[in-house]
Amino acid sequence: MLITAAAATLLSGCNSSNNNPLLEEFNTPHEATPFDKIKTEHYLPAFSYGMDEGRKEVDAIANNADAPTFENTIAALDYSGASLTRTSGIFFNLNEAETSPEMQQIAREVMPLLTEYNNDITLNEKLFDRIKTVYDNADRSALTSEQAMLLEKTYKHFTRSGAGLSEADKTRYRELSSRLSTLRLDFKQHVLNETNAYVLTITDSSDLKGLPASSIEQASETARSKGIDGWAFTLHQPCYTPFMKYAENRELRKKLYIAYTVKGNQGNQDDNNEIIREIVNIRLQMAQLLGYKTYADYALAERMAQNTTNVNNLLNELLNASKPFAQKELAEVQACAERHGADFELQPYDWSFYAEKLREEKYSLNDEAIRPYYKLDNVIKGVFGLAERLYGITLKENKKIPVYHPDVKAYEVYDKNGEFLALFYADLHPREGKRNGAWMNDIRDQHKQNDRVQRPHIINVCNLTMPTDSKPALLTFSEASTVLHEFGHALHGMLSDCTYPSLSGTNVYKDFVELPSQIMENWGQEKEFLDMFAEHYETGEKIPAELVEKIIASQNFLAGYYSLRQLTFGLLDMAYHTIDKELTGSIADFEKVAIAPSLLLPAVEGASVSTSFGHIFSSGYAAGYYSYKWSEVLDADAFSVFKKNGIFDSATAASFRANILSKGGSEHPLELYKRFRGQEPTIEALLKREGFNN
Repeated sequence: MLITAAAATLLSGCNSSNNNPLLEEFNTPHEATPFDKIKTEHYLPAFSYGMDEGRKEVDAIANNADAPTFENTIAALDYSGASLTRTSGIFFNLNEAETSPEMQQIAREVMPLLTEYNNDITLNEKLFDRIKTVYDNADRSALTSEQAMLLEKTYKHFTRSGAGLSEADKTRYRELSSRLSTLRLDFKQHVLNETNAYVLTITDSSDLKGLPASSIEQASETARSKGIDGWAFTLHQPCYTPFMKYAENRELRKKLYIAYTVKGNQGNQDDNNEIIREIVNIRLQMAQLLGYKTYADYALAERMAQNTTNVNNLLNELLNASKPFAQKELAEVQACAERHGADFELQPYDWSFYAEKLREEKYSLNDEAIRPYYKLDNVIKGVFGLAERLYGITLKENKKIPVYHPDVKAYEVYDKNGEFLALFYADLHPREGKRNGAWMNDIRDQHKQNDRVQRPHIINVCNLTMPTDSKPALLTFSEASTVLHEFGHALHGMLSDCTYPSLSGTNVYKDFVELPSQIMENWGQEKEFLDMFAEHYETGEKIPAELVEKIIASQNFLAGYYSLRQLTFGLLDMAYHTIDKELTGSIADFEKVAIAPSLLLPAVEGASVSTSFGHIFSSGYAAGYYSYKWSEVLDADAFSVFKKNGIFDSATAASFRANILSKGGSEHPLELYKRFRGQEPTIEALLKREGFNN
């Protein structure tokens, strides 16, 4: 493996701390990461040290002269590599949220090394022999349910990572997995580069017509920060979305839309077409090496859905249910556009603009009417208050805990009995070092070892509307829903009560992980919850009942369209990962065929979903994007229990915490769900919520 001279220098002599905070104990509140002391040059030595220590620990397990047991093999392996896990948790979180060219170079250096490290473990014959011995001979009646799950998961992880392959196939597996790790990183970096590179500059104030004052002020401040005259609009969501909804200049909407949708598809150094082809083909080759026909067959073997038939049945059932509604919605928006003087067929860059006009017509409601009541600080208080009412936890900001950027706030989380539960970091506004979107990660996981409980350090990262010189951050309803969603993931991490690291928190099946997040969004449409926090940022007036009624009445506005949009992503993902022969043709042509059943609007030349589809090409949702819809079935079904018993019902919340949030992946998710719900989930609650069963 080639290592650059710079990396070699950093990797040399790194088995002592050398004043490297990553190689020392964290003498901070709750062992919080000392972000204020960590420098970029500390990471590679810490990675190298962690891998060295991890290899020693694994070798000790593999070469143990004692007969293999659950404790000396399975549990010992799960606890190994703690130093590397700590460094990885810190570095990869920052590389997503506060990256730099130097951080990106470290990622390029370290990803192949980490892939090799992981392959050295899963392809270690002595280690696998011990694991298989325990797996074949364990008295499962003597194991706890969590131990039984860890044994099953460990054995499957090794067999699904090439442990049973021939030596020649193991070598090939190593090559493919190493290349895949680099490609995923390149894909992500290309999208970030193109997001940051584009700015739409406006110098004529007449081109701002229709835009709300908040967007204009933000664009003015953005231009000033970039040394640009006039107003600057970027591809970051808080800027892009209002422009597409309100800007009356159709040509400028088209220009911004095209810039947003051609990311990674411009034939330049950041083009992702060849990367997509190679990623898809490598995944197929790896799956077939392991005995599966397709990558989806491989991935779904460890999901609730189990197989492609069940996934496709769900996608098609929802497609058939939602498409007629979406087609009616299209006709409504088209008619609205014509009432406003449009003499053309709606294009994708027209949709948000005229859909917003229709929403105003039907409900006398728009984002700008809602924003004054959704001051970010109040939304946060509302979400924290909801967690307190449901689960009895409290969050207290601690400004003494180091953070990695001034925007970030750190909170201590306590249970109702005063016991410390977690650290929670909130990083909520866009900047150039942060990728688009919103996500939750754990900087440190929760687990128990030797009578010590390690409590988790959880982070929510978003790209919400920023404050301006004259106004605080005022959110749209959609942004407030994002805060609820990501905090649901955070609760899954913070309330974890598991023994083993690989089973704790959000380490669950991909098509189960969205249940705790998506169920939280339901409260955002409940008047009892809105009354807890929604008040005008200037007058302190509670959100008017009339406005709340409009929000509730509009909850299914364009539900068919938004369902189809999610299904578009799910269909495309499954199309890429159900091929059983090498993908050789045009990515654009492949995408066109894959998403044709769910499309409503005409295609725009050069626009591509695939080339910036980070969920499946740089994140962990390959053959798993359907899980958002799968989890919608779960969250609608689960929330129906809260609706029946009361949305703040303490017994229902206690059951959800005990059976879902605290259990992580310690048991099969369907068993956990049935324990909460009393039955398997059905699609009926989702169809009712979306209005598709009318």
